Amino acid sequence: MEIQNVADAGFRKYGKVLKGYDCTRLIKEMEHTPLPEDVIYVPSVEELEALEIAEEFKNRAYGGLPIQIGYCNGNNHALNALEYHRSSEINVAVTDLILLIGAQQDISEDFQYDTAKVEAFKVPAGTAIEVYATTLHYAPCNAVEKGFQCVVVLPKDTNTDLTFELKGEDDDPLLTAKNKWLLAHPDAKIDGAVNGLVGENVTL
Repeated sequence: MEIQNVADAGFRKYGKVLKGYDCTRLIKEMEHTPLPEDVIYVPSVEELEALEIAEEFKNRAYGGLPIQIGYCNGNNHALNALEYHRSSEINVAVTDLILLIGAQQDISEDFQYDTAKVEAFKVPAGTAIEVYATTLHYAPCNAVEKGFQCVVVLPKDTNTDLTFELKGEDDDPLLTAKNKWLLAHPDAKIDGAVNGLVGENVTL
């Protein structure tokens, strides 16, 4: 699979590189987070949210809405699943990493998505990007042998446990957490997820 760069024109339909954010202290604070052999995701970290840049993300990126700042770290080489939100997600690459992404518009009415449509983009260390709400994404993949570290900024309570029930209409069956609609690959064996990814479980 060709690995493009988020600075390339091909990324524009999925998101954009953010300018004018000084992520130096944010990246420095990430030195205290674990880098496991598998993948860990923590939606909200008080130490990250206490930094000055948190207010800047809240106001500039989300128009004043409450946000959370967490991280996704680890080692990963496979697609496994794709998710989307009703809002943009901001990623800050602490290390080089690779995102496997697609378009929500390519999900069929019966919740099938052909993994042949997935594209790969490298996010260089120190880069902040916005991933649009309609962009399918999941845990990053390694760009280097030692693993990846990624700051994740989202509206407050995203990816936390559901506290309500739905009617089962529209894309309700895909909602696995607050503001998180998920399609899994059968190979990933994700409990409670709709196995809608059809084709190869893309690996890098």
